[in-house]
Amino acid sequence: MKTITVALNTILLIGMLAAVTSCNGQSSAKAENSTGKPAVEAGVTVSRLGDSIWQVYQDRKNNLWFGSNGQGVFRYDGKTIRNFTTKSGLCNDSIRQILEDESGNMYFSTLGGINKFDGERFTTLHPVKSNEWKLEKNDMWFYMLGKRDEHGPYRWDGKNLYNLQFPKHFLHDEFYAKGINPFFSPYEIYSIYKDRSGALWFGTSVFGACRFDGKTLKWMYERDLTIVPNGGSFGIRSVYEDRQGSFWICNTMHRYIFDLEETARTDRLKYRKVTGIGNAQAFGGDDCIYYSASIEDNQGNIWLTTWAQGVYRYDGKNITHYPVKEGSKNVNLVSMYKDNQGSLWLGTPENGTFRFNGKAFERFMPVTGIQ
Repeated sequence: MKTITVALNTILLIGMLAAVTSCNGQSSAKAENSTGKPAVEAGVTVSRLGDSIWQVYQDRKNNLWFGSNGQGVFRYDGKTIRNFTTKSGLCNDSIRQILEDESGNMYFSTLGGINKFDGERFTTLHPVKSNEWKLEKNDMWFYMLGKRDEHGPYRWDGKNLYNLQFPKHFLHDEFYAKGINPFFSPYEIYSIYKDRSGALWFGTSVFGACRFDGKTLKWMYERDLTIVPNGGSFGIRSVYEDRQGSFWICNTMHRYIFDLEETARTDRLKYRKVTGIGNAQAFGGDDCIYYSASIEDNQGNIWLTTWAQGVYRYDGKNITHYPVKEGSKNVNLVSMYKDNQGSLWLGTPENGTFRFNGKAFERFMPVTGIQ
């Protein structure tokens, strides 16, 4: 197998090393605290998106939101781009998640905290440390990838934000005895995924994946899902359950079938491996690929996003490769998103965002009245 690049870790460390400024009053006992700034007025109308776009999201009104790594969040309504930053009320300008609740409020997980936006003002959600693990229908789950000393997710129930702690991993003592990279916790979350049964999966930086079914939390760990062949740490950046019930986790070597009856009788997840997809011919010389995002499109095809090798589509039989380039240079990729119309988007660390046009991924350049 060719050496697998892990340059994405370098990008993540930039966020970790950056100064993280929390919103004023972060330790307040109040669940919410308005910044008092009218964000619509405080935001700035701009002519283009930033270059470091990590997250893409489309709300129920079809506005497009673009979360950057250092330039705040951009909103495009089809005519105008508006840029919101810490000056508008955001806790931090590095965005890690964008979500929307049932009432149309927007939420932004940043390196400095979690904000709620009601269309006019940003509110800071103040976390309370808790072990109150619940799985309610309308709960929202957050993480802050790149923030130091994270040991679990954040659960928002509409009134309170709970900073939860993972149960101790079965390899905890062994890993800490060897020494841990001081820039992040091995429990730090790279991804959150809800499977077809409604259970939540948390992909971590070092300790593999943790599944929460509303009653218990249990771990799985496979070295080749976390540590790539050249020794770098990849972490669990993607979990996906296909229509047959097989799980795709980070690389194409294997798929995983979980035995929940056996799991119920043990202290960790029980599963068996089945053969994955592809070969060196399909993957340009690599026996397998590591991917940071996986999405099923409206036709049932599975799309896998790599760091520097573009995107692969699997239709159940064939694998099709879609290079992503800016001129002749390969573009590095961070994330993938499917919008309300089923279109696919890519986030990048330095080349803005790309959208699939049916044949290829092309850089998205929104049309505005500002030149």
